Amino acid sequence: MFVDSHCHLNYKGLVEDQSGVLDRARAAGVGMMLNISTREREWDEIIATAEREDDVWATVGIHPHEADQHPDIDTAKLVSRAAHPRVIGIGETGLDYYYDHSDRAQQQKSFRAHIAASRETGLPLIVHTRDAEDDTAAILRDEMGKGAYPGVIHCFTASGEFADIALELGLYISISGIVTFKNAKDLQATAARLPADRLLIETDSPFLAPVPHRGKPCEPGYVADTARFLADLRGESIEALAEQTTRNFHALFAKAVA
Repeated sequence: MFVDSHCHLNYKGLVEDQSGVLDRARAAGVGMMLNISTREREWDEIIATAEREDDVWATVGIHPHEADQHPDIDTAKLVSRAAHPRVIGIGETGLDYYYDHSDRAQQQKSFRAHIAASRETGLPLIVHTRDAEDDTAAILRDEMGKGAYPGVIHCFTASGEFADIALELGLYISISGIVTFKNAKDLQATAARLPADRLLIETDSPFLAPVPHRGKPCEPGYVADTARFLADLRGESIEALAEQTTRNFHALFAKAVA
């Protein structure tokens, strides 16, 4: 069984045929999917999907692109919504300096509010970082000094040095279909050496379809293709990688097991 630890089932490209997307994922061996929120207006719909589908879980959070549009989202509001039994994570949150769709100071403020919510609830933090390694690492480290919290660097594309910092802080690292791209040599080198007990897999669907699905909307079922590539890269069997990454998901997102 595979787990897609990060997908957007309510985004355009998937939501129009959500039942078909879910059926195809299940047929591909995907036993669990974590449906990630990025804006407050999505929360009700994403939680409703998780209520309706036994193998789908939900998060609550504000993407760094959306930080300027959500100045009122604080730790208390995140903690309140995270009490729902189908919500098992906080995020996605983090820093994105590539597009700078939101003010950097506001991104950082939102990021810290999410970390505090993760610490308070014990639910894992789902971290997005792009072109912001230094500030992301500094905030993660500073906040860890205030009290431990669980988390994952999702859709990992950062440097090997950043991977080492994340691992040092006790975080997990999730690999997406980007690892299958021909030009992803640095990422492949990092993915090949990640500790087996800190590794997750994801699609980030409907984005970033892996080889051989490039150019199509990505679906949770494609996590199997990423897993096959990753297993070969690491010199492991697909069965062993599926079992390990599923075990890791359950260890990190313990509320889903409970």
